[in-house]
Amino acid sequence: MSHIVVLGAGLGGTIMAYEMRDKLRGEDRLTVVTLGTSYSFVPSNPWVAVGWRVREDVTVDLADTFKRRGIALRPEGAKKVHPKENRVELNDGSFVDYDYLIIATGPDLAFDEVPGLGPAGHTQSICHIDHAVTTRARFDELVRKPGPIVVGAVQGASCYGPAYEFAFILDTALRKARVRDRVPMTFVTPEPYIGHLGLDGVGDTKGLLESAMRDRHIKWITNAKVVSVDAGVMHVEEVTEDGATKAKHDLPFAFSMMLPAFRGVDAVKGIEGLVNPRGFVTIDKHQRNQTYPNVFAIGVCVAIPPVGKTPLPVGVPKTGFMIESMVTATAENIGALLRGEEPRAVATWNAVCLADFGDEGIAFVAQPQIPPRNVNWSSQGKWVHAAKVGFEKYFLHKVRQGKSETFYEGLALDVLGIKKLKAVHIEPAE
Repeated sequence: MSHIVVLGAGLGGTIMAYEMRDKLRGEDRLTVVTLGTSYSFVPSNPWVAVGWRVREDVTVDLADTFKRRGIALRPEGAKKVHPKENRVELNDGSFVDYDYLIIATGPDLAFDEVPGLGPAGHTQSICHIDHAVTTRARFDELVRKPGPIVVGAVQGASCYGPAYEFAFILDTALRKARVRDRVPMTFVTPEPYIGHLGLDGVGDTKGLLESAMRDRHIKWITNAKVVSVDAGVMHVEEVTEDGATKAKHDLPFAFSMMLPAFRGVDAVKGIEGLVNPRGFVTIDKHQRNQTYPNVFAIGVCVAIPPVGKTPLPVGVPKTGFMIESMVTATAENIGALLRGEEPRAVATWNAVCLADFGDEGIAFVAQPQIPPRNVNWSSQGKWVHAAKVGFEKYFLHKVRQGKSETFYEGLALDVLGIKKLKAVHIEPAE
C-alpha cells in the first residue's frame, strides 16, 4: 500500500486529487491537506469584486465530495514539509506521513515587498476570495464617490491576465453605473509593453490590448516599478531598457488594485534541494523534484524561468489549462511508479487564457506556453465573455461532481482548435 498526499486544494490541487484517485490501485490511500474545506474558483474573483458574483456562487465545500470519492481531507493546513522524513507537519502540531507528495499550494502573496501595497496597506486585491469581497465594498464606495483609478501589477508579478481583465471589468461596471466619465484610469505594469503577459506576447496581444485600452480611455505606464504606496497616492518609477530611471510618477487614486509578486509558501520555503531562492519548487520534465524523487509539484508553486530579459522582473504565468496538463502528467507518472514503472509523461504546458471584459473579451492560445511555439494565436469578441461564463459554470460543476474533465471542456477546446489540451507526451520506454 502507498499513501499519496496532495498539499493544497485550489484549482490544481483539487483536480489533482480527482485524477490521482483514478490512478490508484485498490490498496492505495489518498489524502488532501489544505486549510479549511472550501474550494474557491479564483478566476471569478474579478466578478465578485464588482458585485457580479457573491462568495456562494463561486465556492464549493469539498468535504462531502472528497468523502464520496474516497479522498481523506485534512483541513488543518500545512505548517512545514519535511521531505527527508517523508511527512508533512500540520498547523495543529500533528503529522501526515506520505510515500508520494504532490505540492499544489499556489503562491504566497508578497505584498510586503512594496511598502503600502495590499489589503493591509492602501491597495485592493483579487487574488483571494476574501480579498475580492473586501474589494467589492471599496468598489461600491468608488461608485458613490468617483475618483481616479490605478490598476495593474507590480515588478516581479507573474499573472498579468487578471490585471488587464479587472481593468476592463472596472470600465464596464463603471459605465453601467453611469460614473465612468468621472473616473480616469491608469494601468501600471512592469511589462516592457502592453500585452507582453510574461510570455513576450501571444499572437497580437500587444495590438489587441493597446487598441482596447485606447477605446476605453485607459492610459498606461509600462516598464513601471512601484516604489511605494501612500493613502491615495502611488509612487512609480518608469525605467529605460537598461533599467535606469526615466521618469517618476506620483499617481493619485480613489481606488487601486495591484497584483503582487508571488513567492513560495512558508511550508516549503527555504528547504534546500526542494525550492529555489524564491521558494518555488524545482522540478524536472516529469513534474518531479530532483533531490526528493517522491515529491512532485504542479501549478503556481512550480519554478519556471522568465521568458527573455526585461528591464524589470516579469514572471511567467501558470494558466489554468497549463496547470491541468501538469496534473495529468503527474497522475500518469505516479500511477506508473505505483506499478513499478518509470515516469514517462511530460506535460504539454500549453496556455489558453480567456480574459473577460464584462461584455466581450480577448482569448489567446499558446502551444507551448514558452516560445518558440507551434500555435501563437489571439482573438477578440463577445464570444470570449460567453466562453468565460460557461467555463466557470462547468468547472465548478466538475469540482462538485468530483470529476477531472467534462464534455463542455473538451468541446470548448475543440472550438479553439485544441485537441485534448491536457494530453501529455508519453516518452518511449528505454
